[in-house]
Amino acid sequence: MRRLFIILGLFGMIAMGASAQKERVKNQPYADLKWFHLGFHVGIHTQDLLLTHSGVTTDGETWFAEIPSYSPGFSVGVIGDMYLNPYFNLRLTPSIHFGDKKFTFREQETGEEFTTNVRSSYLNFPLDIKYSALRLNNYRPYLIAGVYGSIDIGRKKGNPILLKSKDFGLEFGLGCDIYLPYFKLCPELKFCFGLVDLLEKDRPDLVDQATIKYTNALSKATSRMIILTFNFE
Repeated sequence: MRRLFIILGLFGMIAMGASAQKERVKNQPYADLKWFHLGFHVGIHTQDLLLTHSGVTTDGETWFAEIPSYSPGFSVGVIGDMYLNPYFNLRLTPSIHFGDKKFTFREQETGEEFTTNVRSSYLNFPLDIKYSALRLNNYRPYLIAGVYGSIDIGRKKGNPILLKSKDFGLEFGLGCDIYLPYFKLCPELKFCFGLVDLLEKDRPDLVDQATIKYTNALSKATSRMIILTFNFE
């Protein structure tokens, strides 16, 4: 929550700083009046999971898991933007996110550790509402929020931890339109919160059934993602 207030404060400072600037010649003065336009984005992201432990003991062992560090992944997608009014736009941004999550399991009594890596390639379909502040010169900060659905097209069975292929959640973020002579460059930071329990508990795919203890150690796993993209529109 503290981070959210810091981000909103920065957004406010950007808007106030823009309002203090003197009027200059505007690039693409009618760019925001198009009924519909296309674009693309590239960027990086980090995948995370909110883990809930079950406390189940298997063969006298009780395991706990965490994702101790974030691994950056690559993101790319296209942008479809529809003009609603001078302040609001409707955006569909199909994207694909290549990344992974590194699990570390630790046994409660012995301290024994086990690590595993889960690779994911999420095909995301976010539908967002974009609220833009007043444009001054060639800058226009904005807030964005919406819902998304995703499919993991890179899922591989047989891993000690298996995640479900479909997810659904909420997202919000902020960015700034920078108007260049021939296109808009828009750095954007977005936060995604999954609403679906992704943990696959039925594991007939396991070759070594002894590794089911790592699945049993968890009762729930929901996704989290932070995405930094550079939009070209």
